[in-house]
Amino acid sequence: MALYSEKVMDHFRHPRNVGSIENADGVGEVGNAKCGDIMKMYLKIDDDIVTDVKFETFGCGSAIASSSMATEMIKGKPLNEVLQLTNKAVAEALDGLPVHKLHCSVLAEEAIKAAVQNYYENRK
Repeated sequence: MALYSEKVMDHFRHPRNVGSIENADGVGEVGNAKCGDIMKMYLKIDDDIVTDVKFETFGCGSAIASSSMATEMIKGKPLNEVLQLTNKAVAEALDGLPVHKLHCSVLAEEAIKAAVQNYYENRK
């Protein structure tokens, strides 16, 4: 069996939603000091719907694939659904990740939740 699924390889080779959003409504940045991966998520939100999402990730192929898949999973969704996203759902959508790479899907979940939290803080 291959170490990475076809979906992981596709999202690594052709990541979706890469970049930044100028004047983003919410920005979340998280990192894992142990492996060196850093993820930054940018959200554009209109009427509590994620209308656009971009990411910048410094890390391995699994981190890039997890970021890419997570952005696809939340684009167009209401914030209450976005906050339900789990690292398990990201990993499953990628047809699995090696056990030693599951932390990458955790970073994707954490980055999105941090961006949503930033959005709510900016609205106060």
